This record gives sequence, structure tokens and C-alpha cells, in this order.
Amino acid sequence: MSYMRGLKCRECGRLYPKEVVFVCEYCFGSVEVDYDYDAIRRTFTKASLATRPPSLWRYRELLPIEGEPTVGLTSGFTPFFRAHRLAEALGVKELYIKDDSVSHPTLSFKDRVVSVALTRAKELGFDTVACASTGNLANSVSAHAAKAGLQRFIFIPADLEMGKIIASLIYKPTLVAVEGTYDDVNRLCAEIGSKYPWAFVNINIRPYYAEGSKTYGYEIAEQMGWRAPQHIVIPAAGGSLITKINKAFKELKQLGFIQDAGTKLYCAQATGCAPIVNTIQAQSDIVKPVKPNTIAKSLAIGNPADGYYATKAVLGSGGWAESASDEEIIEAMKLLAETEGVFTETAGGVTLAAAKKLIESGRIPREESLVICITGNGLKTQEPLLAQLKIKTRIKPTLASFESTLGEQLAGLATRAR
Repeated sequence: MSYMRGLKCRECGRLYPKEVVFVCEYCFGSVEVDYDYDAIRRTFTKASLATRPPSLWRYRELLPIEGEPTVGLTSGFTPFFRAHRLAEALGVKELYIKDDSVSHPTLSFKDRVVSVALTRAKELGFDTVACASTGNLANSVSAHAAKAGLQRFIFIPADLEMGKIIASLIYKPTLVAVEGTYDDVNRLCAEIGSKYPWAFVNINIRPYYAEGSKTYGYEIAEQMGWRAPQHIVIPAAGGSLITKINKAFKELKQLGFIQDAGTKLYCAQATGCAPIVNTIQAQSDIVKPVKPNTIAKSLAIGNPADGYYATKAVLGSGGWAESASDEEIIEAMKLLAETEGVFTETAGGVTLAAAKKLIESGRIPREESLVICITGNGLKTQEPLLAQLKIKTRIKPTLASFESTLGEQLAGLATRAR
């Protein structure tokens, strides 16, 4: 049973059928899925959730599909834990990490949106799917489409990290490297999508695709014992993840799952590509495009599709935004690994570095609950670390060589043991 009423313009409120519509034909606003929450309330309960498998599809009533899920059946319900050592390093009391860098089939939160998008694409009769991607989405569409038996065309900027290119090519898609930025790739894909009958997950079926990000928010609330955190720091590329986590908390409050949806949202971007951060800090509603220049390639979208809505969500929540330099990104990646054993990609470094600044500036009080969103795995973006991490100790295969080389360190350990 489907709980979708149809699609609805986010600006003028005009209603559309559950088809391939992504721009309002009257005001040119973007559209999103409209649900029958009264019907959802009758079947979607805490008791019913307790019997469901630990995947994103446990929230099926709040996702835009009509039949049973067919893609991404093992995606979602990723680790969520209290980060004591990182909290101590940052000087805060209650810090949590939502870790989407593991458990997902392709090691990023994009498995959430792709699972929903491809399930819906199959329902709509598509046999070919495509995407414009900065990396993680390319990996996810390639993998899930392969398993679903769909043809796949993947478009990426030509200078993408090799780890992400390999993690797409292994699934044998038609991968097209475009000489330009992500925004150039996206414009090209819009042209291709108007000519070829393909499901571009983040273009013509974007209203369905974007809803998958809500599961990130649902899981945080459930894993916190059905409460929303006071603060949450979220990385932004196109801005959709922020808007959908915000929507998730509001839906859970509307359905009676949580008492308070007053979470303050914070946007994190790289200094070399921070159009949403710039807009929030200017307290404006005009998102000015920028030309990306950052190591955080997965966030390098200079003209974010949901930048306006992300700005509204952040400022409306009472939150704020911060950016991080390339050097700060790398240091944050190292800090997260050294304290909590989490190897994040550059986007996670952006998020932690921004969170650190927000804490130090007093924007996030040190005594209140904070969630940091980690959205992808560091194995995909090793290049920025190559100059930073070197083998410093080489020895002969003898005990004498070991002890003579590390003598000072061993002596220090012995002193501490006493």
C-alpha cells in the first residue's frame, strides 16, 4: 500500500500526480512528495517498528514507493554511538556520531537515496538509470543498478578521486568523465535527460530520490531512544540532506514519535566551496554560485540545487553554518580517526572541523547534546592524506633493531606502567 498522495510544489503548493515531475509548471518551484499522514499514523507505530528488519525500509510508510521495496534491502540503520574521547578533545559533554561510512553497501549515505530512487524508477517503468555525481552517488547508482539489472550511465567530473572512480567502474556502468566541474556535469545531464528516456536519480526523479535522506534523521531519533538532539552538524553539497533531516524530525513529531523537533541545524562546507554557508552567514535568501576549489570533492557543488531550502531550514531552526579550509579538513579527519577509530572521507573532515569552530565560537553550547554526521568512508579519498601520513619507523627483522630504534618510546611506556 502506498501512502503517497502525489507530488506538491514547495512554493505555490500546486498538486501533481505520482509521476515524473520535478519542476512546477506554473511557478517553476521544485516539487516534493506529499503523504497521507493520517493513514500512516494507523500502521506506523513504535510497536510495529520493533518487529522490522534493521534497514532503511523499516520506515517504508514514510518513503515514496507504491509496492514492496526492491533495491537496497540491506541499506541503512548504520552505527550511532556516543563519542566520549572526541567529546573530551572538543570539550563538550554529550557528543554522538552517526556513522554512514560503514554498513552501507557502498560505504556512504548515498545508498539511502539510491535505494529509494531505483525502487521508484522500476515502479515507473524505467530500465535505464543515470546520475551526475561527485563520487559517492556514482558508486551507489553503479552498484545498486547492477544488482537490480538496470542499465546505468554515470557522469562525473574528470578530476574525481581515483578511489571513487574505481569504486564505480568495478560494477561496469557506462562511466563518462566530463572535463569540467560538477555544475558543468549537472547541466549536461539535464540536457541528456530531456532527450533520452532515462531515470536521472538526482534530476527528473529527484523528488523521490531526496526522500531517502529522511531515513538518516529517523534513525538518529530512534537510536537516541526517540528523542531529537539539541544540535546536529550536517555536511552540504546540494543541500538536500539538511532539508530532509529537518523534515524527518518534523514528521516524527507530527506522528507522535518524539515530543520536540526543535533541533538546531548547522551547515558544514569547505571554504573552497561554501555557497550555502556564505548565504546563511549573510542571513540572505539568495545563494550565489561559486567555483569549487577544495579537496572535499564530494561537497564541491558550486550551485546547490537545494541551497535555498537548506538555508531556510538552518536559519529557521536557529542554527548556523561554518566552513573549513583544506588544512582544517585533514586535521579533523586525523582527529576523528585518532579518537574514535572512524576513517572518514574529506566530507567528514569538513563536518568535524566546522563543528569544532561552532563549539569554540559558542554557537553550540558545550553542555548540550550534539550529533555529528559522517556520511562517507575515508578509503575513497586517500589522496589528501598521502603527504601527511608517512611510515616513520623502519627496522631490521631483529629484536635488537626494534629496541634500539624505539628505545625512547619503550622507556616512556615502562615509566608509565610503574
